[in-house]
Amino acid sequence: MKLKFVINKEFDIEMTLHMHSLHMTSVIESEAISRKSLEEQYKKELPKLESKRKEFQLEWDKINDKFSRYVEKVTGYNWFYPEYECVLSFNIRGASNWGKVIWGDIPKIVRGYDVPTNSWYFTRITAHELILAHYFEIYRRYYDKEGLKDGQVWALAEIAAFALTSLTPEAKTFWSNTEYYTNHNYPQIVELQNELKSTFIKTAAKGDFDSYIKKRIELARRYSDMDPLKAVPSKEDKKERTKSKSKS
Repeated sequence: MKLKFVINKEFDIEMTLHMHSLHMTSVIESEAISRKSLEEQYKKELPKLESKRKEFQLEWDKINDKFSRYVEKVTGYNWFYPEYECVLSFNIRGASNWGKVIWGDIPKIVRGYDVPTNSWYFTRITAHELILAHYFEIYRRYYDKEGLKDGQVWALAEIAAFALTSLTPEAKTFWSNTEYYTNHNYPQIVELQNELKSTFIKTAAKGDFDSYIKKRIELARRYSDMDPLKAVPSKEDKKERTKSKSKS
């Protein structure tokens, strides 16, 4: 699997307007967001985005192949597509494909451009978004008959991404911060996330990811109110963006 960082103005603008209309915390808060303001932003700041695209690609390429093999090894599922695109955004902090290829034949994730390139936050959160996309595909293709609500599948994908980026020895070789942290944007998943930590260590971390998925589905049925729209801005996200702005 290869991840390619790209600039896609139309995709970014459409996604930004859609997510902003839903008041999602993944989009920078601003009453001034409109199609006209986003078009103007691209006219004025496109060189800045292009510069970041090159930086991000160089930094990610250092771990791409090793990370790709790692995810396949732990999950037991090969990547479903040979290439993924990471669309850089002025306003979206992060977003992932929910198991459906959109905007062409290449699945996409989205990352905000204003994070430090050389920080653990950049590589780990990029990896997190890729794992979300991978998990959604696994569920849609092999477990869809379980009948979970979209919010429950989303919660399980998020928890799997937190686990895969922190709870294995290999995770420590990719980024410096491997805390299985719960002070993130989604307080509604924390109880389930904590409950599933030991399950991951006992099953998925030892090569039995399907048992982990089955146990997670069983537990997720008890949590019906898993809505990603109930997110709150995380302290970690704010800290990294403040750090980035202070350097620019």
